Amino acid sequence: MNTFFRSIYLIGLFLIGIISTTNAQLINPVKWSAELSNNSPKKGEVITITYKAEIKEGWYLYSSDFDPDLGPMLTEVEYTLNNTFEVAGEFTPVNPKKKYDELWEGDITYFKKHGEFTQTLKVLEIPFKIETNISGQSCSDETGQCIPLAKSFVFGDAKIEKAEEAVDTEVKKEVKVEQVEKGEIKAVSSSGQDTEESLFGFMLSAFIFGLTAIFTPCVFPMIPLTVSFFTNQSGGKSKAFLYGFSIIAIYGFFGAVLAPLAGDPSVANAISTHWLPNILFFTIFIVFAMSFFGMFEITMPSSLVNKMDKQSDKGGLGAVFFMAFTLVLVSFSCTGPIVGTILIESVGGAYVKPIFGMIAFASAFALPFTIFALFPGLMKGLPKSGGWLNSVKVVLGFVELALAFKFLSTVDLVYHWGVLDKDIMVAIWIAISMMLGLYLLGKIRLPHDSPMDVISPPRLILATIVFSFVIYLIPGLFGAPLKMLSGILPPQTHHTFDLKSIIRDEVANASIDASSEKQDMLYPIKYGDIFHLPHGLKGYFDYDQAVEASKKFGKPIFLDFTGHGCANCRKMEDNVWSDPRVLKRLKEDYIILALYVDDPTKLPKDEWVTSTFDGNVKKTIGAKNFDFQITKFNSNAQPYYCLLNDNGDLMPPAKAYDLNVENFINFLDEGVKSFKK
Repeated sequence: MNTFFRSIYLIGLFLIGIISTTNAQLINPVKWSAELSNNSPKKGEVITITYKAEIKEGWYLYSSDFDPDLGPMLTEVEYTLNNTFEVAGEFTPVNPKKKYDELWEGDITYFKKHGEFTQTLKVLEIPFKIETNISGQSCSDETGQCIPLAKSFVFGDAKIEKAEEAVDTEVKKEVKVEQVEKGEIKAVSSSGQDTEESLFGFMLSAFIFGLTAIFTPCVFPMIPLTVSFFTNQSGGKSKAFLYGFSIIAIYGFFGAVLAPLAGDPSVANAISTHWLPNILFFTIFIVFAMSFFGMFEITMPSSLVNKMDKQSDKGGLGAVFFMAFTLVLVSFSCTGPIVGTILIESVGGAYVKPIFGMIAFASAFALPFTIFALFPGLMKGLPKSGGWLNSVKVVLGFVELALAFKFLSTVDLVYHWGVLDKDIMVAIWIAISMMLGLYLLGKIRLPHDSPMDVISPPRLILATIVFSFVIYLIPGLFGAPLKMLSGILPPQTHHTFDLKSIIRDEVANASIDASSEKQDMLYPIKYGDIFHLPHGLKGYFDYDQAVEASKKFGKPIFLDFTGHGCANCRKMEDNVWSDPRVLKRLKEDYIILALYVDDPTKLPKDEWVTSTFDGNVKKTIGAKNFDFQITKFNSNAQPYYCLLNDNGDLMPPAKAYDLNVENFINFLDEGVKSFKK
């Protein structure tokens, strides 16, 4: 897609997003259904209720079988008991996925696309009546939203009745389905774009690996030999093309063999949670590194290499293919670890990821053989073989050694060893990088290295880059986020000594304005014993108290619809709220109000509210706050930020998940301007 049409496409998505946000913000990511195993049971018979969830693309539903104290809302079921039935078995999820969640620091289970739960009941009387309510939470990593869910069913001799569903926009609210669907077009489209960019980045990395593999002692000396073979016979140029395509086809085949595993989500789940594959990959990468350091060589069986070589001697186009196959086998001691790295990194990605990765690697790998066969005069510019080729292998060995600890870190996180925390991991990488820098300067010599009297300019430049990386890593020992390595290093929550966090909280607790001795607050803060704001901020957790404070202190309200189980709420707090400019505005310019939509704390009876949305009585803090978000702001997703005046009226349009700090600052500044008007 060229730049013009791409721009039109993105503008179209943007306009659709604005229209859908204006007209309807209620999102229904999960459709529930339930059925009995027998609709006409006999007295004393045990029956099974099966609950099924159809989950929209890009969303997932938390299951019911992980630690409820981690944070996310579990899927749960409640029954209105009567004398016609009794619960006879456990509420059981059917084959949920499992993974270690770095944010919640524990294993969670979840469903994508389809979810299913079962429970057995015993019928005590005929006729019978079973009233059941299933609830849970659905989130999206694409849009950054989390939504509490509830659905009720009634079973009995009469026709099944469907009761309220807080997110069912078709029945309870006059919001057109088409508008809601449009509101989600942006999420789906951006997801596709992210996948494209991720695959492109992976292919680019594989291509660079392919170029690097050329400059190894197993491959580089083969270039002049191979090129001279093609240039000294008729039809050499066309055969050179076939030779290059054969290399690509061979590596592409290896990728295709792995593709079924790479496209299997269960494989990705196993890699992210199970100790066995991660320990195996850690060991493999250590072996690769030792091989590159010259401790031993990883080679293909000589019988296989000889067999391919004999086939290439027969002549014809088939011989060209077997020549390419021979090159692949002979160079395996240098390219094997590189190819293995690419294939391991592709596992758990898209089905085509290993295929495209191998094609990208092979395209770069085959490039010099084809180009120099077409333009043999360029061969004169090639550097001569020498000790520098072994140096390339050793440098790759240091890279393999550093990457090995990524897999060991995964095991450490999943099994809560607490051995390889982020600062320990950073220290290991600093040590590896220091040794690499010293090697490049000739201070360390390994087997097969040639004596070095002087440092070449390329080595000096590379050593400078490596030592610069060391300097970048050092603040990570004391809690710096090191965003460039996000997703490779352990999360910030796994840091033994986080100096940045300590200083940040001290600053947040101190007065930002020297003339202001104390932040204006109304005490006691309602629910202040069970809710807390991040970064030392002070605020309220009850709407009426926040409005009262707004009137008294003359400040607008920053309303945060959040949840204990909202992962993206925590991401916003950690990455956006933590910015000193945002903290300053929240503390000085706003009355902060955080309303938790998933808190199960029971309200006293005089604080129960009857919803105008679905007619149900809301008896918990979370249910009351969630209903307030739906009825007042026509929204049911978190995080969701509203800026209100002292009458509780919305000023600028509300804002959802957005990790762009500048956008959030502009949002807060616009609210202050609107309040002053």
